Amino acid sequence: MQKLSLFQSYIDTVISLIKEYRGDIPLPDFLKKYFAQHKKFGSRDRKQIINACYCFYRLGKALPGLEAADKILDGLFLCSGISSPLLQHLKPGYNENIALNLLEKASLLSYPFAITDIFPFGDALSEGVNDAQLSAAMLVQPDMFLRIRPGKKKIVLKYLQDECISSTQITESCLALPNSTKLDDKYINSDFVIQDYSSQRIEEFLSLVKQEWEADKSSIKKVWDCCAASGGKSILAYDTLNPVALTVSDIRESILQNLNRRFREADIKNYHSFTADLTHKPDNQAFFDLVICDVPCSGSGTWARTPEQLYFFSPDEIQFYAHLQKKIITNSIQYLRKGGFFLYITCSVFREENEKAVQFIEQQFGMQTVKQELLTGYSLKADTMFAALFKKE
Repeated sequence: MQKLSLFQSYIDTVISLIKEYRGDIPLPDFLKKYFAQHKKFGSRDRKQIINACYCFYRLGKALPGLEAADKILDGLFLCSGISSPLLQHLKPGYNENIALNLLEKASLLSYPFAITDIFPFGDALSEGVNDAQLSAAMLVQPDMFLRIRPGKKKIVLKYLQDECISSTQITESCLALPNSTKLDDKYINSDFVIQDYSSQRIEEFLSLVKQEWEADKSSIKKVWDCCAASGGKSILAYDTLNPVALTVSDIRESILQNLNRRFREADIKNYHSFTADLTHKPDNQAFFDLVICDVPCSGSGTWARTPEQLYFFSPDEIQFYAHLQKKIITNSIQYLRKGGFFLYITCSVFREENEKAVQFIEQQFGMQTVKQELLTGYSLKADTMFAALFKKE
């Protein structure tokens, strides 16, 4: 009876958290602040509560009419593959069937449920997105992916072996690890970069640029990562295309400070950085051989990592981002040299932010599309992204 009361108290805590949380800050930050204010919870308590909280949000838009307590337990059931102490004490029938596959579990719920109820925006999705697989992926925590930097493979593999860190090789330079893996800061950015698998696949587009540049080595090519954030794509571009003259910008000074730290760790020294709000024409007067435009977007391809964003998402936001993206495209593409390349990237699964942006670039700027692809990651516990490479004739 005492244990039953304990697990019921966990559910009550999660319900209170759900009522209080409004999605205005990342869920991990909200939970960290909550537990800092409520010291009574031990590490085991926090683990149970946090897991149950995430399982609730992983259901996205599904089961809207269900009481919060029932939805939490349904979320735990659908998201768990091994016995759950909470389900064992509060919903033993679910716990007995915890090893069933997702469709079998869904059939046991008392409330009408379809997998696609989790992500019910099928009409707005990019071509090639499997909405059932995308929805199912929301129930699973994605992996952590490492990109091994050039010439560092032996160092990285030895480090992982010495520390008994398990990994799965996806490509020659990409490794998948459990998301909770703790890594030594000594190796991060210098020897490997923590970067999602789909994000690493941007190298395929950069390699097309490199092939063309190899025919003309008369000058160092200029590259501008105009929405650089913390620099993951910039480091990838440096590793793929070097030698290059690298320029990076972002609207946030604070995130450029993070980029500067990462560049030091990655031993990238000769670059130029500046803050820029690309909803307006920037003061930058330079012209570039490659502009990388990884635009702000809905982030819908990454919601398995941040399921609270799906829960609070409104379809009206798609148009907001599409409008913002067109402004950024317009104010960055004008700094492209004749014969230069423009690389457009989102982590969105929505057509309006992806294929419609390609049409806008082709029609408004007369650009030739070299390659475009939806980089699906949901079958590999990775993010889904979209990329399109253009050439200015």
